[in-house]
Amino acid sequence: MRRRIIAEDPDWSITTVPSLSILCLQIIVNNFERNPIFEMLTASQKEFLQERLSLSLPVQVTASVLPEGPYWRRCCQQKLAFCDVSVHGHSWKRMFLEKHLENIIELFIPNVTDPQTVLDVVSVCEKYVKRLDISQLLVPVVEPQKKSKENDHDFHWKRYVPPMDHFDFNILLQRLTNLEELHLVYRIKQCGMNFAWNMFEMTYRDCETLAKALQSCKTLKLFRLHQSHMDDRKCQLLVKHLMDHPSLEELDFCHNKIGDVGARAISKLLTRNKLQTLNLCNNLISCQGARAIALALSKNCTLESLNLLLNMIKDEGGQAIAEALLNNTTLHNLNLGGNYLTSVTAEAVSKMLTENTTLQSINLSCNQLCEVGGEALVAALSQNSTIKECDVHLTQVDDQRSFLINKLLWANQMSQLKAQRKGGAPKKTFALN
Repeated sequence: MRRRIIAEDPDWSITTVPSLSILCLQIIVNNFERNPIFEMLTASQKEFLQERLSLSLPVQVTASVLPEGPYWRRCCQQKLAFCDVSVHGHSWKRMFLEKHLENIIELFIPNVTDPQTVLDVVSVCEKYVKRLDISQLLVPVVEPQKKSKENDHDFHWKRYVPPMDHFDFNILLQRLTNLEELHLVYRIKQCGMNFAWNMFEMTYRDCETLAKALQSCKTLKLFRLHQSHMDDRKCQLLVKHLMDHPSLEELDFCHNKIGDVGARAISKLLTRNKLQTLNLCNNLISCQGARAIALALSKNCTLESLNLLLNMIKDEGGQAIAEALLNNTTLHNLNLGGNYLTSVTAEAVSKMLTENTTLQSINLSCNQLCEVGGEALVAALSQNSTIKECDVHLTQVDDQRSFLINKLLWANQMSQLKAQRKGGAPKKTFALN
């Protein structure tokens, strides 16, 4: 007679009993921090492990053991507010390690946080970090001012001067041997009622340490330092250490306080470096600085994009740059918007456009070109087949000439598109009636 055994749990089934291998894998998951076992597992077992490992494991354990895969995707999706993996080479692991290091730097308090906390992370993720975007740098905690008595009637205040104003990049950049992009801004987010101006600017001591650190980072291709109150003196120091940098291709100093002295220093950099992109938007560069940059442009053979938006170069500087482009054969994009330019510069640019065959985009918006400048541009564009963009918004150019400019640009775009399809050189196919 066969007896039937019914379990106390009505949902129990022999099919749900985990196998011995699953139980072993679960033990590995639970003890991974103390004993990280991964390489000896099969592909399916590795997949099982990465889907179940705790996301609170320290990167010192996981970075050197776990490859690109589900674990790092889970870390990014659950710990990061915004995940655009394309910015990080389509690598979840690289993205998480870069963001993790950025967070440590942004929360680093000089003279309070132990630098070893940064070095411990760098030691395990240095070969994966290629891009850092630092959006905040904290200042030291300033001790209360102490009142000291020199004599019975004389008192004075002593202010505590910290040895370093912000994070010292010397301890970081020389160890990141694969770093290609560095974005920095010296500011504090959400400072509240503790506002102080030194929270929003780079000091000269910061500049000294940063300059030395940049010089040691031989793989850097893009350096961006913006909204940090960088003046001429600091600009000169940074440029001096970047003068013979072997790999720098893009330099972005937008939204600072760089004047003519800093512009002259940057012009020297253009003659000795291999920069392809230079962004000096929203600074204090006037005609003298523009002339220095123009002189460098006439000799430079690598720069492809120059942005001088929102400076004060005026007609003298605009003319100098236009004349320099008569000899330049590499610049593709030029932005001179918001520089107090008039029809004088428009005529100089028009003359340049009739001879220059490499410039593809020019921005002259927010100037005072007037009808005379618009007419000169129309005449020049009718003879130019390479310009695809010419922004003349808010320049007092009338609607009729703006329409003609756009029509000529459209003809250039179509001509170049047809030439690309045929594999030949573009020809001018449009003429004004």
